[in-house]
Amino acid sequence: MKMTQAYEANCDGLVGPSHAYGGLSPGNIASALNRGEASDPRGAVLQGLAKMKKLADLGVPQFVLPPHERPNVGWLRGLGFSGSDGEVLARAWEEAPSFAAAASSASAMWAANAATVTPSPDSADGRLHLTPANLVSNLHRSLEGEQTTRALRALFADPDHFAVHDPLPSVGHLSDEGAANHVRLCADHGEPGVNLFVWGREAFEAWPNPDFPARQTLEASQAVARRHGAARAVFARQGRAAIFGGAFHNDVVCVGTREALLFHELAFEDKAGTLDAIRRAADGLFEPAFLEIAEADLPLADAVKSYLFNSQLLSLPGEDRLTLLAPTETEENERAHAAAQGLAASNGPVGRVEYVDVRQSMRNGGGPACLRLRVVMTEVELAAANQAQRLTEGLHAALSVWASRWYRDRLTLADLRDPSLLDETHGALDDLTSILELGSDFYPFQRA
Repeated sequence: MKMTQAYEANCDGLVGPSHAYGGLSPGNIASALNRGEASDPRGAVLQGLAKMKKLADLGVPQFVLPPHERPNVGWLRGLGFSGSDGEVLARAWEEAPSFAAAASSASAMWAANAATVTPSPDSADGRLHLTPANLVSNLHRSLEGEQTTRALRALFADPDHFAVHDPLPSVGHLSDEGAANHVRLCADHGEPGVNLFVWGREAFEAWPNPDFPARQTLEASQAVARRHGAARAVFARQGRAAIFGGAFHNDVVCVGTREALLFHELAFEDKAGTLDAIRRAADGLFEPAFLEIAEADLPLADAVKSYLFNSQLLSLPGEDRLTLLAPTETEENERAHAAAQGLAASNGPVGRVEYVDVRQSMRNGGGPACLRLRVVMTEVELAAANQAQRLTEGLHAALSVWASRWYRDRLTLADLRDPSLLDETHGALDDLTSILELGSDFYPFQRA
């Protein structure tokens, strides 16, 4: 019997106007190294849009997720700051700069952390399920859950096809970082698959290195899997050595699609047990293709610096073999480039490697895979999503004009204090809600 036709769509986060190098994420080496440097928000959003268009042109369904309102003045008001928006911002930077910096972060651009997704072929009720991440391991990211939920419910509004849950409770025991710690493997996107949930620590476990925290708990992964009724779930512990080496999420050392799982030798604490569990879960459905890159060939430090594993592994229409879409930093790193080209030169699942410039995101610790949330969707589900958010030639052109109008081409941490940046952001987001047909009350400032 022919299975339902399905596609692995991408939902990419638009970089926000307050994109800055704040160094707010412990364990994220790139974020720490570039702290305080001037950023280019306009260049960042245009780089992201160029990547989206490249994939749409290749035949990948591509949707756009809006940035969050930043600075988050409403949250600062909840901390006791009062007065006009500008006065709230000024007082917060003067009296509580760490909270002000968190309220200004554009980190929602990394949509891989937006949610965990269980597609309809794997869910208990035959609907596509999404649980927005609570991101409680970092203050600035913990502010995202409510607006991310609102954004996902705008994109996936039809309850007959989609179930967008609330985030898990915002407690450290249920620390959930979204799809950056989840991989789905299958014979075909429309067929049943194996859901690999990768976790860093158990809820009550004492963690030995606060400078390199394990962000995902086993209990959070288990809760999401239960909620979604996710079939053939495999729970694997991320390698401690990988976390201590800067792999703050599993997608820094592992990526997969269809039958192929590409991973670094140090990605899993129990590599043999993890691969065996995947094989057993896939038994009768497909034969997994494990593509391991050894530490001797690509030291972990080079893997983290180049973000080879934070590439997008793509199954493109009309092509039997996969395409690896890697950041230009992979091409520029001799050992990472050799590893990538070696994949394409072999007779394995990867047929070619292409490179994309997302340097502005990379300097803050997010590669091509960080910028997108993968959502396997049937043709019916694709049609049921908000079509105003699906990238077309026209939408790409409109968003490019929009970004060039509203975004600055240089931003320092000191500029985040500027009340005019808040006015610019409100103008940009107000304009964006019209372009994406999100309604006139999508953002908190529009409801004030």
